[in-house]
Amino acid sequence: MTTSRWSDLERPPLNEAALRRAVVGSPLWTSLDVVEATGSTNSDLAARAAAGAAEGAVLVAEEQTAGRGRLDRRWSAPPRSGLFFSVVLRPGEAGAFGAPVPVHRWGWLPLLAGVATATALSRTAGVHTSLKWPNDLLLTVDDEERKAGGILAERTGESGVVVGIGLNVSLREDELPVPTAASLALAGAAATDRDPLLRAVLRSLADWYEAWRSAGGDPDASRLRQTYAAGCATLGRQVRAELPGDRELSGTAVGIDDDGRLVIAGPDGEQAVGAGDVVHLRPTA
Repeated sequence: MTTSRWSDLERPPLNEAALRRAVVGSPLWTSLDVVEATGSTNSDLAARAAAGAAEGAVLVAEEQTAGRGRLDRRWSAPPRSGLFFSVVLRPGEAGAFGAPVPVHRWGWLPLLAGVATATALSRTAGVHTSLKWPNDLLLTVDDEERKAGGILAERTGESGVVVGIGLNVSLREDELPVPTAASLALAGAAATDRDPLLRAVLRSLADWYEAWRSAGGDPDASRLRQTYAAGCATLGRQVRAELPGDRELSGTAVGIDDDGRLVIAGPDGEQAVGAGDVVHLRPTA
């Protein structure tokens, strides 16, 4: 028996035509496609970017069968239960927002995406979203911080980055992949309609990207560092960074440096670690 895309009335499909009308044509977004299912929107869009897809291309999937997080960790969820999408950004090219951004500043892009998503969810869904460095979106359920989403930024070519965002929207408790996961519905969100949520996130992402690009990637001039720090659940906590080669760095997370790396103050002083250097980052207190 063929399953209709309308088979789960509590989870209606996204309205691709309406999303295009609302989003495409803004200063950033140049195209938007919705597919029923794919392995990974990041992988698919990276291939399009390599073939010349313009900055601002957006690919959304109703279901990801091989969604990837950082370090190739898997991400899965029932069809139409969340937002799973990727975008092409080309910070290495001059464009409408200014000169190319130096490569060492590109580490701010997953943090920027986190700030943009949290801002949009606060306005549209009425929930407070905190950020775990470098790429987790946290919601509070039953007085406990749980992961509701994640961000994956992958370089493509010399000038481009594909940024993927996955967010659990309507997952029920019995559908969670792990007990420490969450969704907007479980966090008591005022809105779980995915169409306005997606529009809000894309508009917020465009606003923050424009500010960051216009400031040459400067996290202070764009107010990105200040805003990220205000919403980051990692800063001020005792953490243990598990590094390659069975190495560890423990101490207090005290800040984010100019390149988007986490600064940890330990027994031997302050040390910055990048997202690509950390296997796990765990709170110790």
